[in-house]
Amino acid sequence: MEFYEVINNRHIVRDWKDKCVSPEILERVISAGLKAPTHDHARNWEFIVLQNEQDKAIALQFVKAWSATQEEINAIFVMKTTVQKMYAYAMPRQYTMLQNAPYVIIPLFKGSTGIFHASSVNGLNSFASIWCVVENIFLAATAEGLACSMRIPVGEEGKKVTAALGVPIEYMMPCYIGIGYPVEDAAVPEQIDYTAEQKMHFGKW
Repeated sequence: MEFYEVINNRHIVRDWKDKCVSPEILERVISAGLKAPTHDHARNWEFIVLQNEQDKAIALQFVKAWSATQEEINAIFVMKTTVQKMYAYAMPRQYTMLQNAPYVIIPLFKGSTGIFHASSVNGLNSFASIWCVVENIFLAATAEGLACSMRIPVGEEGKKVTAALGVPIEYMMPCYIGIGYPVEDAAVPEQIDYTAEQKMHFGKW
């Protein structure tokens, strides 16, 4: 797949085919993540890969599934704006988009909660680097004909997940990544599109 085609096709998917992803492809995708830039050149990143239902259940026990019906959710969000439409589609799938994915990847980076109150110029570097890793994974998955879902843990959720999975205390998780083959008619939430020309400011705003 040509590079800009990958960029244009990269998006979140929440519904999957019942089709296995080979370990070889998974390794290539994670290897792409490991090519991301890192401030300390140490690549202090690790990945927990969950495949069977028992392992997923341990990590996903802290993700709250929505009990409301789709009609009730639509009424909550009114479906007026692009953001409301996205939430109405995405929120009921926060659990199933991970549970039903062939793999769930938990990326981990060495850091501490202190990074969110950085006092030095490089205080946020480890946090910035892991998101470069995540984006590389998304792009590599797209190039392989796969897709990804993503959930960012809320509140103490991340700490509970890493503790349940036996992760050393000095590591943090930025997100969960579901990965697999998307269903043929996978919904692509409406996007607000802009051109680069509309967003570029030269010299000043």
